[in-house]
Amino acid sequence: MGLSNLGLFHTVVGVVAIIAAAVDFTKVGKVDLSQLTGKIYFYGTLITSLTALGLSKAGGFNVGHVFSLLIVILIVIAYVLHIKRPGNNKYRYYENFLLSLSFFLSLIPTVNETFTRVPVSKPLAAGPTDPIIAQTLLVLFILFVLGSVLQFRKQKKINNAIRQD
Repeated sequence: MGLSNLGLFHTVVGVVAIIAAAVDFTKVGKVDLSQLTGKIYFYGTLITSLTALGLSKAGGFNVGHVFSLLIVILIVIAYVLHIKRPGNNKYRYYENFLLSLSFFLSLIPTVNETFTRVPVSKPLAAGPTDPIIAQTLLVLFILFVLGSVLQFRKQKKINNAIRQD
């Protein structure tokens, strides 16, 4: 697959982070930083994003590096909201959205790299502009939007229930 040691480490940590987020989305409908899976997602994503800065197929700084920096910013802001504003429920909207957005953005290079490398003998996509990549990302974007709406509604119910107590 042509991965360097850094690339292999980056991939393994990234896959673990994505699995942790998927477990959280399945169990509680969001990445929950107070749970072990949420912490694994946070730290795994942080490590994956930072190690991505040392990787480049094309050489030099590229759009993938911009994604990595943006993802770091999103998860750090979400983390700060999580620890600095634990009793303020309006901040949960932002925290949940930022973590979900970071997850979606993480999937863009993940889909691109996976589809252009797997299976090794005949990858699913010929390159980043292959229609299968665009179609997959469109489906993931739709799921992100729907998931964000559901998270917003769930958080609103929680906030309303707290106000009534």
